[in-house]
Amino acid sequence: MQKIKELVIERTLLASSLITIAVTIGIVLVLSIETFRFFGEVSIVDFFTDTQWTPLFTEKHFGILPLLSGTLLTSFIAILVALPIGLTISIYLSEYAPRSFRKTIKPLLELLASIPTVVYGFFALIVVTPFLQQIIPSLSGFNSLSAGIVMGIMIIPYISSISEDAMHAVPRSLREASFGMGATKLQTAFKVIVPAGSSGIIVSIILAISRAIGETMIVAIAAGQQPRLTLDPTVPVETITAYIVQVSLGDVQHGSLEYRTIFAAGITLFVFTFLLNTISYRIRKKYQEKYE
Repeated sequence: MQKIKELVIERTLLASSLITIAVTIGIVLVLSIETFRFFGEVSIVDFFTDTQWTPLFTEKHFGILPLLSGTLLTSFIAILVALPIGLTISIYLSEYAPRSFRKTIKPLLELLASIPTVVYGFFALIVVTPFLQQIIPSLSGFNSLSAGIVMGIMIIPYISSISEDAMHAVPRSLREASFGMGATKLQTAFKVIVPAGSSGIIVSIILAISRAIGETMIVAIAAGQQPRLTLDPTVPVETITAYIVQVSLGDVQHGSLEYRTIFAAGITLFVFTFLLNTISYRIRKKYQEKYE
């Protein structure tokens, strides 16, 4: 009877793994097939070099650069917000906070990641943008600045939680050795603990960037839907995910060239996030035994 239970559990786990792999392969195949059809009608050189993205206009241009610039701009602003705040929180929780406070506040911080992103989007549009317009009168009602700031707030738990786990896992012997050399708690935190946990910190940053690049609702609501090649955070922009949402609403005929643009944009986004996740995996694998 015990062997039968173990066999059922083993087969269930195997089936779950195969289903996950099959779904992933299916997604990649669908994206790849539709993207090949798209590039059968559009030059891949124009796709990566044209500075205009107007597939839904009468004069059509298929340059992905405006969408890429919007995606990278909002993600860059998000990291500028999340990185210092997230690292500060992780250092405090790991090195300064009492254990009871750490156990209480860490789950509360992680709740930020569970809030629906559509709520973040309306918060950026209704609260953050009007507040920023009092400081920057020329700020547009839709802009990448407010979207990036709120997106940064959303990804703080990715940095703070993973970084805190990495620093908390640093052997106590390193702390005691630092204190024995006469270092203060602040010096120990920044010169010993942070470098020792650097692999986990780097992984958390890469995962946060990947999450920011793939964010949809915040940028779709607050950043606008005007694809433009710009680094100005005060004007409306459009990201890859926001464009996919725009086309997927049903106004574009299925199977048309305009509709296939979402697959070309989607596989571009997929490649970006895949590379970031691969980098984070290799860093974690390389350094996971460094301080064990």
